[in-house]
Amino acid sequence: MTKAIKLLTALPPPQRERLMALAREVAFPEDARIFEAGERADRFWVIRSGAVSLTQRVSSLQRVTVASLGAGDLLGWSWLFPPHEWDFGAEAFSPVRAYEFDAAPVLALCEEDPALGLTLIRTVAEILAHRLETTRGKLMEYAAHRRTVP
Repeated sequence: MTKAIKLLTALPPPQRERLMALAREVAFPEDARIFEAGERADRFWVIRSGAVSLTQRVSSLQRVTVASLGAGDLLGWSWLFPPHEWDFGAEAFSPVRAYEFDAAPVLALCEEDPALGLTLIRTVAEILAHRLETTRGKLMEYAAHRRTVP
């Protein structure tokens, strides 16, 4: 498995500074639902401290944690792609502090600075590839466990 990529450290300093000018600091208490699959995705976060669980609903009563995110990790990518709805849910596993970015100003910055936009999209794509690999493994473990439990 490849090493997780951190969004802010992957951006060159001038691009990181331009993006960070759009950030605001937010906090989520432990056990807070940050977003649910299917809801409108119009923002993203970079976790500063704490832990977030990404969850996938596998039945009307059960969610499976497919990834755990921590300091430096990107939380949310669905804001980039139509229909701009979350594909997963997210819950604060511990108290979380994060930088929050509204999608519209970030997308406007990407239009204004195509080099930043390309770097941002490539970095998010690398993060998504890593997450897909991790999620696939978690769901395979879940399916295998379900077959062995009576």
